[in-house]
Amino acid sequence: MKRLVALFVLVVILSTYSFSYADDLNLTGEAAILMDVDTMEILYSKYPHQKLYPASTTKIMTGILAIEFGNMNDIVTIDQEVVNLTDGSHIALEPGEEISLEHLINALMIESANDAALAIAKHISGSVDEFVKLMNEKAKAIGALNTNFVNPNGLPHEDHVTTAYDLAVMAKYAMENEVFRDIVKNYTYTIPITNKKSEERNLWSNNRLLYSTERINVDGKQTTIKYEGVNGVKTGYTIAAQQCLVSSYEKDGHKLIAVVLKSSGKNVYADIHKLLNYGVANFEMARIGFGNKFIDNFPVENGVQAFVAGVTKSDTYYIVEKNKADLVEERITKNDLEAPISKGEVIGKVEYYLEGKKVAETDIISTLDIDPIPVPSLLDKIKSKWYLFVFLLLFLIRLWSFTRRRKRLKRRRSTLFGT
Repeated sequence: MKRLVALFVLVVILSTYSFSYADDLNLTGEAAILMDVDTMEILYSKYPHQKLYPASTTKIMTGILAIEFGNMNDIVTIDQEVVNLTDGSHIALEPGEEISLEHLINALMIESANDAALAIAKHISGSVDEFVKLMNEKAKAIGALNTNFVNPNGLPHEDHVTTAYDLAVMAKYAMENEVFRDIVKNYTYTIPITNKKSEERNLWSNNRLLYSTERINVDGKQTTIKYEGVNGVKTGYTIAAQQCLVSSYEKDGHKLIAVVLKSSGKNVYADIHKLLNYGVANFEMARIGFGNKFIDNFPVENGVQAFVAGVTKSDTYYIVEKNKADLVEERITKNDLEAPISKGEVIGKVEYYLEGKKVAETDIISTLDIDPIPVPSLLDKIKSKWYLFVFLLLFLIRLWSFTRRRKRLKRRRSTLFGT
């Protein structure tokens, strides 16, 4: 029984902690992760699977669902329920107000408006509860398995939880959508007048990584909060969740997602700086395999040619610690081949390993068309039999002629010498 308990404790520990390449980055946040976007390789993590409150980072899921299931030109009419349920940040939506879905999504992601989240939920699914079901279904479908949403805006609820890893997965997914990317890279937006508002509403983002010249301390050095290359995504704060921030970075070949949960004050920005600095300084997207590289001659059964040359289909890239690309090893798998073989057909694969871990693979393709050895036709078979018949006939004639000649010689000897 004690051994079972110990095993359970070990499983729990491993599920809430992930090893990283780095030493401790001295983050204030309780949980954090740095993910490479292209490979989903985890470059750094601190309790990445620990369930915590996400606050308004929840709106990443709300925003992407609004884009996928709605039309940006849709006109949404605000009802009394949206106003009654609104708490916290808002854009003062009024009952009967008509506003486009595009303006609501920008209010959601830039101003972090909770009333916009509720209005979107009702517009997409008919009710907030049905939209929350959609949120949870989508989260699981894209691999965010430790997430449970209770509302579309992130207001506190004991069952409304996620993890740093899950938020990274959701942010990666959302940032693959061009409309979403174009919204979250902005830190200002203006909603024009509506049937209920006679003045424009100017929105301003809390994501200071996009714009702020205010200075913070990062590892003993003063630097601006703004981080060049950051192009989103979402901040969040409640008393229970504390400071939360999901960031996307793209510059000089690096595409990274950084998440920090339950940090404090401006330390959340310093935490993101440390994560991104670490990723940029220590990793590179390296070409670990070259396309059109000759691998070997592959044997072909029943082919007019006994072998076909195999080459790699394309270049292979992977994010690795700097100066470690040369340590990547190749392992080749060959398929059993039988003609016919088409040029470009997959005939094997190359797997790439770094320090014993498989990190990538690519196909090996044929460089030639190889036809099978032709099957003899009926005419060919008849011809071959006729040739055999003629050969046998000539052989028999020769044999008969030889036998007659021997008999003739034998009779001649008998006549001359007697018996």
